[in-house]
Amino acid sequence: MTRFGKTMAALALGASLGLSTAAVAQTAQDVKHDRRDLRHDRRDLRHDNRDRVRDRHDLARDRAQVRQDLRNGDKAAAHEQMRDIRADKRDLRHDRRDVRHDRRDVRHDRRDVRRDVHGK
Repeated sequence: MTRFGKTMAALALGASLGLSTAAVAQTAQDVKHDRRDLRHDRRDLRHDNRDRVRDRHDLARDRAQVRQDLRNGDKAAAHEQMRDIRADKRDLRHDRRDVRHDRRDVRHDRRDVRRDVHGK
């Protein structure tokens, strides 16, 4: 092999090592970003589940209050509580949707981490 051929081979080897090192660093950054995103999505999921529990308790409390108001003959207060029940149901629907989206995000983030780590 000539001097030129040896030089070109050394340059090609150096370039391929440099590219593989850059690819490994990029994969490490991807894994770090995906894991951080996964933590945030799990935190959002916990918060949304807490909101759902709180909304269900509010709904039960409001329904009991409506029954109490109707027994006492206070239709205006019962009507006000019914308005509050509608708002609680709306909040519960929104929280349910948020939980569904957060679960999807967690599933996708797990898949991304698996792909980045295992190359699948």
